[in-house]
This record gives sequence, C-alpha cells and structure tokens, in this order.
Amino acid sequence: MQEECLICKAPLVYLQEDQEMECAICHKIERSKTRCVNGHYVCNACHTRGLDSVFGICLTTDSKDPVEILEQMMALPFCHMHGPEHHTMVGMALLTAYHNAGGAIDLPRALGEMKNRGAGVPGGACGFWGACGAGISTGMFLSIVTGSTPLGGENFGLAHKMTARALGAIGAVGGPRCCKRDAYLSLLQAIDFVRTELGVAMVRPKIRCTHFSQNAQCIRARCPFHPKEPSETA
Repeated sequence: MQEECLICKAPLVYLQEDQEMECAICHKIERSKTRCVNGHYVCNACHTRGLDSVFGICLTTDSKDPVEILEQMMALPFCHMHGPEHHTMVGMALLTAYHNAGGAIDLPRALGEMKNRGAGVPGGACGFWGACGAGISTGMFLSIVTGSTPLGGENFGLAHKMTARALGAIGAVGGPRCCKRDAYLSLLQAIDFVRTELGVAMVRPKIRCTHFSQNAQCIRARCPFHPKEPSETA
C-alpha cells in the first residue's frame, strides 16, 4: 500500500503559504502548509505518537549498526513511510550505535535530549527549509555527544560540518522526498564522519531498501538503495 494521508490514504498537497488547519485526530488548530487532497491535516504531535516506544529498542540492543537499529524502529506500528518521526529516530539510532561502539555518553539522558530536539523540526522541513530533518538529526546527534552549545568551539564546528555532510548527500540525490532514503543517506555520512573525527567505529552496512513499494514518489533507479542499485555509491 502506498502511504500518503494517515486518515484516508489520499495524496498530500504541499502549499506555499501557511493556512489555518484543524488536526483530524486531536482537533488542535494550527497553521501548516500540508494537508491531503481531501482536506485532512495531521499535526506533528499526532504523527509521531508512539515515538516513546523506540526507547525500548535503544536501551536493550547491543548493535553497533545504526541502520539496523533504525530498521527496528521503522518496523514499529507508529512509524509511517514519511513523517517527522524520522527527524528524531535518525539521531536516536546514531546515539545508540555510538554508545554500543564505545562512545562515552549517558545513553538514556542523551536519548531524551534527542527526542526533545527532534520534535522541533516539523514535517516538510526538507522542502520548505531546504534542510531535511534526517540530515539535521545527525547534527543534533553530533552536538549531543560532543556537548556543543552556541558558545562551543571545535564541537560547534563539528556539528555544523556533520549536518552539511548529510544534507549534501541528500541534495546530491535530489527529490522528491523519501524519509527512508534520506535517513539512510544521513546515517552513512554520520558513520563515516564519526569514525574520522571522533574515532568511534560504528558498523557501516550495505543497504537495500524494502520500503519502496509504499512510496508513491519512489525515484527507483536514481536511489542508491533501490534493490537493483548498488548501495556502495551512497
């Protein structure tokens, strides 16, 4: 099933200007640029409802592979083909793999901080901000593990370089958006960056997408993770 609107499965419409909309689930009224062709709008909070369930995965796995960890998260019932949940899950998968690979962090505390920061990046940021939330999530991860703040020095620079690397890889492939593809691209860039800059070696896997049949806008041959394409090019 190709997934679009969470209410009726109809295609989504992305507007150029905010409009006042009522969430079809919680009935909160707020301004947004996204709705389906039938007028349904789902707020970010409702779209990510169930995100707390990923803590169980992160705190029990011993995997050093952030892609493997993310796949476990994406298999949970709350996770959709596209959505702002990916803006948090990418960073949480990295924090978990980093910790398991020897990175010195307080994992429960770091995961809570990642959840709070990721919630600040709305759905549609990829198209409207020019900065995909999955890519931004890698910068949040780097900021958390290095303790960066707006007054930071080297760590301030590293966090920005990390985000730039991830967004550069996403931009090189182009659109339309795919939250799975952009998450994979971001994770691979983060794995390489962390090994070089922080000396922590997470596992870098080969990736074959299993989600493309759910994506109405799948770019197929242009995607480095499509089953017929070599992931080594990513």
